Amino acid sequence: MKSIFSIFKRGLEKSATKISRSIASVFGNVKLHGKSSFDELERLLIGADFGVAASKKIVSDIRDLYDRGKLDADADLAAAARNTVNEILRQNTRKFELQNNSLTVILFVGVNGSGKTTTIGKLAANLKNDGKKVVLGACDTFRAAAVEQLQLWGERTGCKVVSGKPGADPAGVAFDAVKTALNDGADVLLIDTAGRQHNQKNLMEELAKIRRSLNKALPGAPHETILTVDSSLGANVISQAREFSATAGVTALALTKLDGTGKGGMAVALNCEFDLPTFFIGLGEQPEDLQEFDIDFFLDAMFGEKQ
Repeated sequence: MKSIFSIFKRGLEKSATKISRSIASVFGNVKLHGKSSFDELERLLIGADFGVAASKKIVSDIRDLYDRGKLDADADLAAAARNTVNEILRQNTRKFELQNNSLTVILFVGVNGSGKTTTIGKLAANLKNDGKKVVLGACDTFRAAAVEQLQLWGERTGCKVVSGKPGADPAGVAFDAVKTALNDGADVLLIDTAGRQHNQKNLMEELAKIRRSLNKALPGAPHETILTVDSSLGANVISQAREFSATAGVTALALTKLDGTGKGGMAVALNCEFDLPTFFIGLGEQPEDLQEFDIDFFLDAMFGEKQ
């Protein structure tokens, strides 16, 4: 069994390499640094998908320390960057928790291809391993492939899947899923949703209808609405996340595909941009590679273990 830190370290290896090379390329073998050096570092951090706001703050903090004679080597620069990233990530550190002695309903939203269904399947596997009874709700009724994928995860994890006929009312399926989960004495209900329709207005109206249906079936539901974000797309997902967080009642984030393309900076960019905690990050293909977001593990993997 891999340790949790080893999963973080392996999954974020490309991102860590990108950061260290960015710092070394700007500050290596140069005795004095002026505005051009810091402008170049900011450009490289934005290119590494730390986002504009976070990149500006990181560089501002580094430049302040440098101007006060507090920085010398690349290692000092990395440590300074780590400290600023730590401050950004600590702004919202709420952890994923289940309801006490009652059904927890979690609604997943996000565009098609962001990894919603896979994240739900991996989370179901992890919750089952923790001894929880899990039911899955297939509310993306317009794509047969989405229902089939969720049913495969249901078979793989031993979780019941509630679905409807193709084209069925997603809100009706959501209502039925809650009632099934309650009748079965389940601990957790994970709801999958559609990510794209012929216009964004229809999608948001459908999500609002699903939320009303869940609350009707179980007052207080959904207890969490998690936006899945494909981190491999980099800065392009910021506008995506902005629209969903503004209109779909998003309470937390799940960042997928962080392992493949060196875009670990997205965790920082999204945290800096939105007042939302990151609950999960995807660092590989296996269920165990979906991990609850741990700031210390993330920092150690990205910047090296603190001495």
